[in-house]
Amino acid sequence: MLKMPHQHNLELMKAMKPSMAYDYKEPFDVWQKRAAEKLNELLGLPFKKCDDCFTIEYAKEYDDFTETRFLFQSEEGYYVPCHFLVPAGTRTPLPVVICLQGHSKGMHISLGRPKYPGDEVTITGGDRDFAIRAVKEGYCALTIEQRNFGECGGTEKGPDCYNSTMAALLIGRTTIGERVWDIQRAIDILEKYFSQQIDKDNIICMGNSGGGTATFYAACLEPRIKYAMPSCAVCTYEDSIGAMYHCSCNFIPNIRKYFDMGDLAGLIAPRYLVIVCGKDDKIFPLHGVQKSYETAKALYQAAGAPDNCKLVVGNEGHRFYADDAWPVMHAFIRANVQK
Repeated sequence: MLKMPHQHNLELMKAMKPSMAYDYKEPFDVWQKRAAEKLNELLGLPFKKCDDCFTIEYAKEYDDFTETRFLFQSEEGYYVPCHFLVPAGTRTPLPVVICLQGHSKGMHISLGRPKYPGDEVTITGGDRDFAIRAVKEGYCALTIEQRNFGECGGTEKGPDCYNSTMAALLIGRTTIGERVWDIQRAIDILEKYFSQQIDKDNIICMGNSGGGTATFYAACLEPRIKYAMPSCAVCTYEDSIGAMYHCSCNFIPNIRKYFDMGDLAGLIAPRYLVIVCGKDDKIFPLHGVQKSYETAKALYQAAGAPDNCKLVVGNEGHRFYADDAWPVMHAFIRANVQK
């Protein structure tokens, strides 16, 4: 009887044991170093650093915050637009939240600013105004226009990842790697130009869906990210991106030979991790999330920080759950700042 190719490949994936998953035999920090080197290699990182060519385009004051719009060069010839928000009346450096929108029409969603038809529903229907909520929680916020979204390659209909991702793969790069690199260089910018406003020892990264994916991999490789809150993204590959159609930007060639997603959470440990999901999410299903979380919890135990990893399950589907997730993250931040 003929077997369909996808069924065949999925069976191969399920039978394959990730060769670099932590085996609890070698010292945990030794494994972390090896695993980080391999993940960098798989993502096509690092790129070559360059002059940041930092440029402020405008600054505005609102009742609740001040906003600075700026550009910076993350690699030679490629510029990243950002918005930096500081709560009104701030007198001391504050934790800063890097806000990464998912597969939407751009970072204006994180700013809670409808730009195209349907944006209002996207924002209000899924707590996707990440930067505005971060300010309300009392933190600075940075929005980054990720590659192939919004101003950086998207359209009014949404992201446009395919052509860029395929071209990247042909030259040994990945879209996820590119997004991680931009996040890392954005942290350089925060430390260099906004050091009076931010507490560089308390950097949070968060996002939903594609933004959650970028959050997760960035936290794996960037130790300056002390807290990570990926939403609707952390799940076993065999239950999510390997099981059904997903945007091409999610894929990292060969990664499942070495790691499943839960294994990589060990690169974040012992830093703080809040995994958010929806109980009815069809594309990052709960059973796959729970398997990844159990793997992550075991790795956090190995790192000596079992309480630094939490799972938040929202009551609906593929969206963020601000009222459920922020109290958990807020408690982590407050406890750490008070140490």
